[in-house]
Amino acid sequence: MSLDARSGVTPRRPPPMEPMGGVRYGLLLVLVAIGLGLLAGRVVTLHVIDRPFLQGQGDARTLRTDTIPAHRGMISDRHGEPLAISTPVVSLWANPQDLPVDDIQRLMLARGLGMELDALNERIDRYGEREFMYLQRRLTPKAAQRVLDLRVPGVYSRQEYKRYYPSGEVTAQLLGVTNIDDAGQEGLELAYQSHLAGAPGQRRVLKDRRGRLVRDLAVLREARPGGDLTLSIDQRLQYMAYRELKTAVEEHQADGGVVVMMDADTGEVLAMANQPSYNPNNRAGLDPRGLRNQAIVDVFEPGSVVKPLAMAAVMESGKFDRDTVVDTSPGWMRIDRFTIKDVRNYGELDMAGILEKSSNIGMSKLVLELDDPLVPEKYRLLGFGESPGTGFPGEANGSLPAPLRWSSSQWAALSYGYGLSVSALQLASAFTALANDGVRMPPSLLRLSEPAVGTPAIDADVAHDLLRIMEESVQPGTGGRRAGVPGYRVAGKTGTVRKNSATGYTEDAYRSLFVGVAPVSDPSIVTVVMIDHPQAGDYYGGAVAAPAFSRIVGNALRLLDVPPDAPPDAREE
Repeated sequence: MSLDARSGVTPRRPPPMEPMGGVRYGLLLVLVAIGLGLLAGRVVTLHVIDRPFLQGQGDARTLRTDTIPAHRGMISDRHGEPLAISTPVVSLWANPQDLPVDDIQRLMLARGLGMELDALNERIDRYGEREFMYLQRRLTPKAAQRVLDLRVPGVYSRQEYKRYYPSGEVTAQLLGVTNIDDAGQEGLELAYQSHLAGAPGQRRVLKDRRGRLVRDLAVLREARPGGDLTLSIDQRLQYMAYRELKTAVEEHQADGGVVVMMDADTGEVLAMANQPSYNPNNRAGLDPRGLRNQAIVDVFEPGSVVKPLAMAAVMESGKFDRDTVVDTSPGWMRIDRFTIKDVRNYGELDMAGILEKSSNIGMSKLVLELDDPLVPEKYRLLGFGESPGTGFPGEANGSLPAPLRWSSSQWAALSYGYGLSVSALQLASAFTALANDGVRMPPSLLRLSEPAVGTPAIDADVAHDLLRIMEESVQPGTGGRRAGVPGYRVAGKTGTVRKNSATGYTEDAYRSLFVGVAPVSDPSIVTVVMIDHPQAGDYYGGAVAAPAFSRIVGNALRLLDVPPDAPPDAREE
């Protein structure tokens, strides 16, 4: 049966809901209060208790310490002319993760950098997991700004310095070079790295999470510029010596050559030239041979140029004097199992004749009459077999064997320059003793602020006698005549040395040398010229090295305003 309003039956009502009790309501309020309390406590913790820690963590992600590059010191010649300077440059870097993937923007960037797009993409892929990569270093500020003006996202700049050498190849081996970070790698740049480099500074900066600079906050430490370095070199003499050396090497088709010019009074090196050379400002296609400063790091047997030094020991022995006569007939002699020869039979020769004719027989007979090892002792006093003390990286000591159980042939060979090895710098230093009243001056590559202390090496009277004898060896009709300088008195000695190899002495490779002092009346400079393996025909020192010496010394004396000292009739010749 269906129920409806007409049935008269009243439906049952649901029981009324009970109101929320006080306990439940109170519990809810407590929970809300606890939540608010925890929230307030967290706020207090973050803003008060943990604030230093959190601020430090935030700063660690935004504050950075950047390096302020230090300006490298200048290298100059003795008159203040710049030889090596550091110029401001700009290096471009990028965060690979910020660089656009759009080919158009990347193509713009590649063109701005002078790169192929494929090369740029390959580089970005290689550093893709990092946040730093160099795009290009050592750009001029103008070139870098052209790239920055493209406004490619993720590209930034930093200031650096680049070394520049105004004299280029003329002083390359002496100065050396720096690397891309402006740190010395060769030569004086390396020897005086700590002095020239200075100390970088630091600054506090604010950067965003991508490493982009937002604000420069403070300088923590100023950069300390490097110290300057003043060399003993006279740039005028250096250019001239290099030019004449290069001319001589090319003229005689030689493998290379060296010139060393020293101040006779102070030992300061006024010029030091090398061939072959290179341009330190552009090292593309660099010939490794050009890197070596042969004047300091390479050694060779000096040959006849040391005969005046050996004769100093002979004359000081008391057994011989300037008027001693030696019979060199028949132009050869047998010592032990070796035969020593002169160019021809010179017969009887006095001391001047022995040096003028460069007689091996004459020197050998004199030395073999000595009772003590006076010649090697003299060589050692003159600096052979010891470090020159310039501080140049790799400077050679040369070799001077100890005179223990030497044979007669070894004693004889030592007197005419075989059986020992020296550098061109050591030769120049040794000859300062003849120019400086018997006192050898130590070589210096830096301009001296006070006089150096020399080493007494030769009796003063003997030194004067030898200087006059050497002057006779440069007169017309002698082997050294082509070393003469019009208007000036010159003293010197030629040398022609066979080169040795792993299999012994060569038959067709020589070094041609000339060492001289000028002017004789008041010695100003000592100069060494060595031409390595001339191959154009002549190879004797008098024909190859002597003419170069004449041009170099003649120009140097005029540049130094040294007054002529030759008699008027000699000047006219």
